Amino acid sequence: MDLRQLSPGLAVSPQILPEEVSRLAEAGFKVLVNNRPDEEIEPEIDHEAMASVAEAAGMAYHYLPFHPGQITPALISDFAAAISGQSPVIAYCRSGNRCTVLWALTQAGKRPESEILETAAKAGYDLSSIRPLLASLANREA
Repeated sequence: MDLRQLSPGLAVSPQILPEEVSRLAEAGFKVLVNNRPDEEIEPEIDHEAMASVAEAAGMAYHYLPFHPGQITPALISDFAAAISGQSPVIAYCRSGNRCTVLWALTQAGKRPESEILETAAKAGYDLSSIRPLLASLANREA
């Protein structure tokens, strides 16, 4: 597994497989957030299969599909709620990038843009393309 830490209570990852979920639970993760739409994957790793293995491992599970280019206020809000409860949380999608984008958007107005982008970059994700969106959201929060 390729876990990348964004904050003390949140890591992101490329696709998690069903057989990896119990190891995540054993490592202490309490919540699994799936940002990968079912249309992108095979049935054996769709949201229903992942919900089942997460439940069996004693983890809370959230299916919040993020279709490329389709960021909504509701998705940002739902992601913020999913990562603000129990922790630590592991969120995944195809590469971890969409999870990182959602995390960054939840931080807009709470942390400096440069810090958000630097944290993402240290995890291997270049979010410079969303800088204008971060600024816009930060201005709304102010």
